[in-house]
Amino acid sequence: MPVTELDPVRALGARVRRFRVARGVSLRSLAAQLDVSPATLSAVENGHTRLSALRLSQVAGLLDVSVDELLPRAPAPKSRPTPPTGAGWRDFPVLTVEPALAGALAAFLELGYAGATVRDISERAGMSVAGLYHHHASKQELLVALLDLAMDDLLARSRAAVAEGADPVERLSLLVECLALFHTHRQELGFIGASEMRSLGPTARARVTAARRDQQRMVDDQVVQGCAAGRFATTRPHEAARAVVTMCTALPQWFSTAGPASPEQVAAHYVEFALDLVRLRRDPATAGRQEGTT
Repeated sequence: MPVTELDPVRALGARVRRFRVARGVSLRSLAAQLDVSPATLSAVENGHTRLSALRLSQVAGLLDVSVDELLPRAPAPKSRPTPPTGAGWRDFPVLTVEPALAGALAAFLELGYAGATVRDISERAGMSVAGLYHHHASKQELLVALLDLAMDDLLARSRAAVAEGADPVERLSLLVECLALFHTHRQELGFIGASEMRSLGPTARARVTAARRDQQRMVDDQVVQGCAAGRFATTRPHEAARAVVTMCTALPQWFSTAGPASPEQVAAHYVEFALDLVRLRRDPATAGRQEGTT
């Protein structure tokens, strides 16, 4: 059961344990300084026993933190990116995130989620372990924040790209351009998104999976509409749409800024690949004819 703002006793106990571990203080040592039994302190840390205001102040003093730092924080509202307008979805300024997320991204890329420790993350973030725990409850929370960031940004850009298209061919082309640009300009986020889904807890995995389905559905819709309009000749629109998305999401595995092609050039190539996959009828005059009669 995850610690939430609805479970303040357990949340407070978890924060006491995190700061104690971060300070390198054993449970037995802290219990002795508080003049309580190790079993009592263990019950506090596991959320089975409440701390009085006086005892909370003593714990804070012994762990060299403020009482406010020990008290569970109400989660900040999750900020969502504002969907880019116009050609804004093609703009990729340098990614700027808080130090803890930057440290987590660097550690996960280098060591993998399973191999990275909170200390690895804090070192790359330029923070103490206790300082990192003050802002993020766990390594899992950092991974979730990174994948939410990636999907929020990609979906916002994709919706803006689709809004520019006048017909299924143009909308599919813009979507593929958007996907390719995102997975090259935001290569690191894309790589973590592809490689660490298995590391998410059930609730976060369900949410991120739903966002991925929304992204896939956007492409599905354009391929299906293009087939209905006679512009695409594929007889397997859903499989073709899945292949289009898969080739774009694989870009982070091989793309290099030191390579011969820029993100924009790669995107242009991938638009052509995608249109070939759905078997675009290049001559609109042939639209609507039965396959094999052209």
